[in-house]
Amino acid sequence: MSDTKKISDVLRIAVAQFNPTVGDVTGNLAKARAARAEAAGQGADLLLLTELFISGYPPEDLVLKPAFLKACMQAVEALAADTADGGPGVIVGFPRQGDKGRHNSVAILDGGKILAFRDKIDLPNYGEFDEKRVFVEGEMPGPVNFRGVRIGVPICEEIWNDLGICETLAETGAEILLVPNGSPYYRGKVDVRHQVALRQVIETGLPLVFANQLGGQDELVFDGASFAFNGDKSLAFQMSQFEETLSVTTWKRMPDGWRCDGGPMSRIPEHEEADYRACVLGFRDYVNKNGFKSVVLGLSGGIDSALCAAIAVDALGEERVRTLMLPYRYTSEESFADAEACAKALGCHYDIVPISDPVEGFLSALSEMFEGTESGITEENLQSRTRGTILMAVSNKFGSMVVTTGNKSEMSVGYATLYGDMNGGFNPIKDLYKMQVYGLSAWRNGHVPPGALGPSGEVIPANILSKAPSAELRPNQTDQDSLPPYPVLDDILECLVEKEMGVDEIVARGHDIATVHRVEHLLYLAEYKRRQSAPGVKITKKNFGRDRRYPITNRFRDR
Repeated sequence: MSDTKKISDVLRIAVAQFNPTVGDVTGNLAKARAARAEAAGQGADLLLLTELFISGYPPEDLVLKPAFLKACMQAVEALAADTADGGPGVIVGFPRQGDKGRHNSVAILDGGKILAFRDKIDLPNYGEFDEKRVFVEGEMPGPVNFRGVRIGVPICEEIWNDLGICETLAETGAEILLVPNGSPYYRGKVDVRHQVALRQVIETGLPLVFANQLGGQDELVFDGASFAFNGDKSLAFQMSQFEETLSVTTWKRMPDGWRCDGGPMSRIPEHEEADYRACVLGFRDYVNKNGFKSVVLGLSGGIDSALCAAIAVDALGEERVRTLMLPYRYTSEESFADAEACAKALGCHYDIVPISDPVEGFLSALSEMFEGTESGITEENLQSRTRGTILMAVSNKFGSMVVTTGNKSEMSVGYATLYGDMNGGFNPIKDLYKMQVYGLSAWRNGHVPPGALGPSGEVIPANILSKAPSAELRPNQTDQDSLPPYPVLDDILECLVEKEMGVDEIVARGHDIATVHRVEHLLYLAEYKRRQSAPGVKITKKNFGRDRRYPITNRFRDR
């Protein structure tokens, strides 16, 4: 096919929200080829893939390796050669070594060759993004002539800010904006993206297609939910969230510009469903992309481990999930019954491994050194650390990844034991506050999300949802012995972490000043623990690690 073949008045654009793996250049190229074959089968003229698709996103310091950049370039050249067959052209993202440095780039491919490169100008450097560290800015772009249609290709961040990139594309003749994105999930993000895109549509008068990546990458979850707006600000199409899919959309040239004449209108999940599905997707991809065949977790009879077990079974299937009840003298019969009921409801493997002998062994070994001291937190933490050691032993023996089960409320204030319940490879609820854990658990009992491998019905026993949470490290213990009530704690933490509010502002919301001071102190004090914690799915706008980077050594207190 010659690249001079022209579009008349109909342009069929295939939008692929696929799941690449960072570093798997060969596998990502195969995915791009599969997407192109599917698009060709549906009569598409052009395939739009997502940001840095060939490398996977975000590739971070992989792009510092010349061999990696060379492999990505070779993959793009191979994909360009494919387009000589007369099928769809391709827009694909990849990291490119240019004359002035490394670029976050897009290649437009057609007719067996690379028509143009487009280098990202607006490199985000906040929150989870760190692109200025590894990429250099591109130059202000013009539109690309694709078969007679002048296409503007702003890359992700370039539609989020007011640098005039989209406006420049419109002024230089662009007829439609096709935007490859790597936009990670947080609660309510779809509405935010719609508003961002609408602002550019209003500014330029051009239709805009937003293609977003799908899949988990370490802490980040890319939720897809690709969409487009017509030039008159009407929603042209909306693709599904959390599902790998390709949609061919039909665009027609009208007197006032291009307009979408067909595409999906998928439902976007509400908050609890969206958060739960993000946890499942992020967990599944972390386990599978890192090559783990199975997972193991301690099932205590409490809400956190129960929700983690449900997420694990929904993500991987019951046969790949092993649960262990690790009782000591303070473990109640109620916890025994609840843990067993949860494992039975989920259908996963369940073992009981008592920890009395190893705990007593530790206490005996330390008895001379500890003689004359009061029994307290040290002895309680020995129980947690014994459990962590046993779980890691099972992991070593059978190759199962240990699932960490602490929530964001606990991680915030240090209500977790290093080398104990913080052991593990990944934590699906790390970025969920305690009350959100309850909310997602109640939601899952009434729903089975699309693609879930777990059963329907009540998978988290009602008693787990209703009883007072407890670590059961001493007689009659509850979390509220050490912490404010969770609704209070969670609100204070959200003010401190997500909103960076001052103490006076938080007190003005009705909170006790001494409680706020104490929570703030615990939050700062626990930073050293969080630095040693397992990665976990990002759900809120500001998670620990990528988004919130506080010093461990820190004497500031808002007094």
